[in-house]
Amino acid sequence: MNIRAIITGATGMVGEGVLMECLQNPDVESVLIINRKASGFSHPKLHEIVHRDFFDLEPIAAQLSGYNACYFCLGISSLGISQEEYKRTTFDLTMNFARLLAKYNPDMTFCYVSGAGTDSSEKGRIAWARIKGATENALAELFPAAYMFRPGFMKPTEGQKNIKSFFRWIAWMYPLGRKLFPGGFCTLKEVGLAMINVVNKGYPRRIIEVKDIVALAEGKIR
Repeated sequence: MNIRAIITGATGMVGEGVLMECLQNPDVESVLIINRKASGFSHPKLHEIVHRDFFDLEPIAAQLSGYNACYFCLGISSLGISQEEYKRTTFDLTMNFARLLAKYNPDMTFCYVSGAGTDSSEKGRIAWARIKGATENALAELFPAAYMFRPGFMKPTEGQKNIKSFFRWIAWMYPLGRKLFPGGFCTLKEVGLAMINVVNKGYPRRIIEVKDIVALAEGKIR
C-alpha cells in the first residue's frame, strides 16, 4: 500500500523524527503536516498547512480527505499546568482532530503517540496517565485500525533540530540503557519505521510498547 500520511507535531521532537523517516521511505507516497507554525521542511512529497487553532478545523477540513494514515505526535507535558488544561490539550484536542479525520477517512490507520505508564483502566491515581488512557480508549473506539504507541526513552535521529534538552543531557545513557533495559529504549527512526510498517502489515495488539516498536521497525510480528 502506498501510504498517504497526515502528521501532527512535526515541529516537536517525536513528530520531526517520524516525518524524517516518512520522507525518505519509498512506501510513503505523500505527507501532509499540520502545525501551528512553519516547520522549515521542504520535500517533493511534502505539503504543509499552518493552522493555529486545532479546536476549529473547519477552515482546513476540505484538505484532509484522501489519506490512509495519521501519525498523531502532538502533545504536551503535564508539568506546571492544571488537570483541566492537560485534559483539554490532550484528550479534547486529540479527539476533535480525530473525529474530523474519521469523518473523511474512516478506514485510515491512526497511530497515537501516548507514553510509557499510560493507564488504560482510567482509574489510577496519576492524572496524566488516566487522561492518556482515556484518549487511547476513545481512539480505539473511533478507528478500526488505531494503534497506541508507548515509547520510553527515544534516541533522536541524526540531523534533528527539535530535540528536548532533557534528551540531550542523558543521550550518553542510550547505549547502556538499550543493552540493559531493552524494553525502555528505542530510536526515533524505529518509531517512524514502526508506524509505517503497522499501516501496511497491521499488528495483533493495539498497544505498542517499546519491544513492539522495535519488532515492527524490523518488519516482525510478535
